[in-house]
Amino acid sequence: MAVIGIMDSGVGGLSVYREVVKLLPDEHYIYYADNAHCPYGEKTAAYIIDRAFSIVDLMIGRGARVVVVACNTATAAAIAALRAHYDIPFIGMEPAVKPAAMNTRSGVIGVLATAGTLKASKYLMTRGRFEDDVRIVESVGQGFVELVESGELAGPHAEAVVRTSLQPLLDAGADTVVLGCTHYPFLLPVLQRVAAQLGAPGVRFIDPAPAVARRLVQVMQQEGIAREPAGSGSLETLSSGPDAAIRRIMLILQEQI
Repeated sequence: MAVIGIMDSGVGGLSVYREVVKLLPDEHYIYYADNAHCPYGEKTAAYIIDRAFSIVDLMIGRGARVVVVACNTATAAAIAALRAHYDIPFIGMEPAVKPAAMNTRSGVIGVLATAGTLKASKYLMTRGRFEDDVRIVESVGQGFVELVESGELAGPHAEAVVRTSLQPLLDAGADTVVLGCTHYPFLLPVLQRVAAQLGAPGVRFIDPAPAVARRLVQVMQQEGIAREPAGSGSLETLSSGPDAAIRRIMLILQEQI
């Protein structure tokens, strides 16, 4: 059985599951939301590594043969330690700076992410490869994770929260904005609405989840992880705290998948 584990600090990783299940609809999934410890953005690397090991142990105990670390902050803090400790493959997240740099017209790209992601060496190395060719401006999505976890995906308050972090990027001339946290794609309609209000209706937001889904397919092929027969797909959701946020997002995904 090809069980695929997907983990995040909360419900954000379900934006990755949404893309993965489009390519691999017949697999068995375990989704773990570590919402009792959410958000990860301000946690120490040691704290996140400890949580990641606990979650992966649980997933392997339930049969996981590959794990998607569907959290940019957890990827930056823990994926190297996970790969060194376990014998199964891990797929991580990386802010999509490269496609943003290739598609910008203004020569300015924005990165919306958590503080933990923006400080991580993995992101800093990625930024360094492109900052000679484009101007990269960054902003922490203050309050974004909390909006998604609480299910507040629209309305005046959500727009006000989003505007505070998005406006500096648009004021700097960014015409392409990287969504560097898996929670943020659930706020895409709000981001687009606010961008239009700020006079930038054509700004492009890049979600790295489709590329992560394609990478998972490649890794499963390379590792010889067998695909399941058609029609056998399933999803098990687990969380370290209340599951109300998962249930809210799953209702949204049922309309999209």
